[in-house]
Amino acid sequence: MRMSKTLCHFCWILLLALATWIPQTAFAQKKQVAVLLTASHPAMEAALVGLRESLRQAGFAEPNGLRLERRDAQADPALAAQYARELVDLKPDVIVALGNPAAQAMVTATRRIPVVFSAVTDPVEANLVPAWQASGTNVTGVSDLIPTHKQLDLIKQARPNARRIGMVHTQSEPNARASFKQMQEAASKVGMTLIDVPVTRSMSVGAAARSLIGKVDVLFVGTDHQVTLAMDTLAKVANDAKLPLFAADGSQVEAGASAAWTIDYRALGQQTGRMVARILKGTAPGAIAPETSVRHQLVVNPQAAARQGVQFSESLMKHARVVGQ
Repeated sequence: MRMSKTLCHFCWILLLALATWIPQTAFAQKKQVAVLLTASHPAMEAALVGLRESLRQAGFAEPNGLRLERRDAQADPALAAQYARELVDLKPDVIVALGNPAAQAMVTATRRIPVVFSAVTDPVEANLVPAWQASGTNVTGVSDLIPTHKQLDLIKQARPNARRIGMVHTQSEPNARASFKQMQEAASKVGMTLIDVPVTRSMSVGAAARSLIGKVDVLFVGTDHQVTLAMDTLAKVANDAKLPLFAADGSQVEAGASAAWTIDYRALGQQTGRMVARILKGTAPGAIAPETSVRHQLVVNPQAAARQGVQFSESLMKHARVVGQ
């Protein structure tokens, strides 16, 4: 009987110890990741899905192993700056900034908390990092640099005689500036001319596009958040003028462009998530060089193409992800 009482007493001590130890262990392992989106549109949402997938695979699953705090700046730089300060005050383990305005706001808001940018075309042009090398700072990330030569090949396949490319872009947005410069340089190398109309806000996109009618053979939209928000308007101009519209990401094709060689934004988010996981496990962000996405895909909208007078070959369509049907 005495032995039984002693054993019972030991069991109660063990249970009490376990009850105390398990929550503390769970709390110690739980990480907080804050996410600031420049704007909520399909490409950004796909990247966020991929981010969560990679973090879960790395052992940081919601809700027990990870708390993810999200803010959406709605393409408003002032709101991005406000949310950046809010997220810094939460003292998360890592902050992920999706899109260039969000990344610039976060880099301005903190030099201590690790910041991982994603869906930023040229982080050097945007002054997020000094070079495409490990920065030694609190910043690293993944670029959505577009394979411009593939875009031009696509345009030439659809319009062999095209020589003039029209581009509406947001001059004040680093992503858009970088996309414009890349297309301008690539076009000049193959004997094509880029004619651009800068805009400052989404409401100006329609008028800017209409001003290009009769001056260009095709339209192209790059990685540009303001113009992406006005894709319906841009597509209507292209449809009415029977002017082929090519794009830089799949969401723009779904919204009415004919086609795009683009990156897979879900895969981009997964790549970003793997980088975040490394930091959560102890690697300093400044020791990780910025990366570019290597997974590209062809996206085609046959209905939009037909409205814009474009017909793609069967061999090209075999390799395309078809949307809009």
